[in-house]
Amino acid sequence: MASELEVGQIVEGTISGITHFGAFVVLPNGRTGLVHISEVADAYVKDIKDYHKENDKVQVKILSMDANGKIALSIRQAQPKSAAVGTREHGGPRRDHRPSHERRAQQVSFEDKMQRFMRDSEDRLQDLRRNTDSKRGGRGA
Repeated sequence: MASELEVGQIVEGTISGITHFGAFVVLPNGRTGLVHISEVADAYVKDIKDYHKENDKVQVKILSMDANGKIALSIRQAQPKSAAVGTREHGGPRRDHRPSHERRAQQVSFEDKMQRFMRDSEDRLQDLRRNTDSKRGGRGA
């Protein structure tokens, strides 16, 4: 493989370090690039260590190289595209891979919880008002 890297090229590298914001990858030519945490996987990534560890070999796509020598990389864009559920024709990968009826069930569940919270909150406020009003009335008002 040529030692000169180009934007858009997919190469294999080795993860040399992991931080809270991304992973550093040593490329075939010895230079190091950064995979931002948002470019690790299609799903939300809270901790990169859930996906990779140091010294893992990974396929990365070179997103950009600037004049200062910084190289931006992507693991998720280096993965082969498939026509499977989870990708959209325009707009990139979907973030929520659950079936739509499961997403609706979660929304209904959240709305139910919110209504219950509002009811409980209103009941507590009424109890507090009654308690406060009865104390005021007892002072000769």
